[in-house]
Amino acid sequence: MHKFQVGVIGYGLIGKRRAEIAASDPSCELRCVADIQKPKFTPLLERNRTRWEKDWRRVTRDPKVDLLIVSTPNSFLAPIACDALRQGKHVLMEKPMGRNLKDAIQIYQASRKSSGKLKIGFNHRYHPAIQKARRLLQNGAIGKPINLRAQYGHGGREGYEKEWRGNAKMAGGGELTDQGIHLIDLIQWFCGQPSEAAAMLQTAYWPVRPIEDNGFALLKYRSGLIASFHSSWTQWKNLFRFEIFGTKGFLTIEGLSGSYGHPTLTVGLKRKEGSVPEIVKEKFKDEDLTWKKEWEDFILAISHRKKYWGAPEEGVAVMRTLDALYRSHRYRTIVEMK
Repeated sequence: MHKFQVGVIGYGLIGKRRAEIAASDPSCELRCVADIQKPKFTPLLERNRTRWEKDWRRVTRDPKVDLLIVSTPNSFLAPIACDALRQGKHVLMEKPMGRNLKDAIQIYQASRKSSGKLKIGFNHRYHPAIQKARRLLQNGAIGKPINLRAQYGHGGREGYEKEWRGNAKMAGGGELTDQGIHLIDLIQWFCGQPSEAAAMLQTAYWPVRPIEDNGFALLKYRSGLIASFHSSWTQWKNLFRFEIFGTKGFLTIEGLSGSYGHPTLTVGLKRKEGSVPEIVKEKFKDEDLTWKKEWEDFILAISHRKKYWGAPEEGVAVMRTLDALYRSHRYRTIVEMK
């Protein structure tokens, strides 16, 4: 059986996590890692006889590499992904799809011409509480959706402003691009593409101007549904909360495991008489298996030519909304989306 030869470009926190999952997959072999700093050769790299390259092109152009994981700062995502796709490689790239909409369209166009598949890493879709809530919504459990409200944030760490996420040229945007992009993706996964977007951004604490440490957004749909969200680098206690309200009740997802709290789905069904709704809570395992499930989804898609989540067109749609939100803040207006 052919084993996918996997290369990893960007061997930071997420790159290491992705590499471990790829190496544990019996259908894959971890062939090479590219990073500007030579990694310490851990048992994982030694066991797999994984070579290190300083120049990422030696990985994208390695004829034996089938599949690439790209987990670099945002400014490198477009050139690396495009080069890999031109070589016919399959690519799993971390969100966001570049620094901005221009990068995303460039990557999308490269994917259209490539024999390789491209997947954008929106791992939150693979949380069981989020998946179940989406199924319930689609099955009409809470009736017609009326509005949606979401919060996602953390409090950074000492020296956070000196990391690449605090650098406008490398990141493209601040917290709206960093964690807000997950909320945009989930909102659109649940409700589709909005018709109007509005945002107000704030640089309240971290010295990262011209980018933001807090993003407040409103998205309106032609159906009348309105979604609001707040993504924050001043959420001193880590938080994830995602709520959907419908004509018959509501769905609330809290926690992502670990520091974000135990994953819980609450289903509330309103009573006809208007008293306290019927509440059912379900707790899920406090173990984050989303990275593994996302990897398995992509391998299955490559092997059996099946559809997968995080396809290029979905990544571009998310970046269109992100772009509209930044334009709304810049011009102090509501932006209509085509």
